Amino acid sequence: MANASSTRRRPPRAQPTTPKSATTSPTTTPDEPEDTTSRVISPLDILRVILTLIFASCLLSYYLTSGTSLLFKYEPWFLNPSKLSHWWTGPIALTPDQLAHFDGSDPAKPIYLAINGTVFDVSAGKHTYGPGGSYEVFAGRDATRAFVTGCFLDDRTGDLRGAELIYIPIEDDPDEEISSGARKLRAEKERREAKRKVLDEVRRWEEFYKNHKKYFEVGKLVGVPEYTGEPPKLCDPAKKGRPKRKNMNSKKEKKKDAPGKPVQ
Repeated sequence: MANASSTRRRPPRAQPTTPKSATTSPTTTPDEPEDTTSRVISPLDILRVILTLIFASCLLSYYLTSGTSLLFKYEPWFLNPSKLSHWWTGPIALTPDQLAHFDGSDPAKPIYLAINGTVFDVSAGKHTYGPGGSYEVFAGRDATRAFVTGCFLDDRTGDLRGAELIYIPIEDDPDEEISSGARKLRAEKERREAKRKVLDEVRRWEEFYKNHKKYFEVGKLVGVPEYTGEPPKLCDPAKKGRPKRKNMNSKKEKKKDAPGKPVQ
């Protein structure tokens, strides 16, 4: 028994165990050196590019327009003080008496004119519509009739009654072969067409001012009294410009006698 106990081997020494956290932790590597050659675009760089492009565009516009414009002759409305003021205040409503104060006699006020009840600012054409200008008769009033007849001094009114006569032929052909009934129907038809031409001419001028680059609409004319009594007489220049029935009939006869195209 003593020999068996003396010769018993000792158990092997336990090896030190490595902490689990140490074996599973990733291997750390030192930080990589920063790349000093790369550059981030800053907002200031973008602003410099934009300003450079704008400056180059202005120079190109100045060259192409022979020094007349830096924006390729583009005129934004917000750079026009009158348009900007109108945008801020909104549409206006003027009576004929109030409109008369905007005839260009006061340099501190804009120049207005009215056509077909619409008021336009024509201050940009002060040399034309202001005092001494060729169209000063239109300033500060509604002269719609004058736009149709061309009589600037005689027809400075918005009354269009009788203005259609300018398009109705003068009956100066007593030898015309036509019955009284046919003559009456023709006269009614020609008067309707003449009135339509008057309204078309008024609309044409109204669109001219609405689509103009410098003139613009500012409001409406209100409180216009109803036109009653005797209608205005047609001015002498308009009378002389009326078509004549005899000339119209002779043209029709010539057209009838003209040889037609040969049949192919």
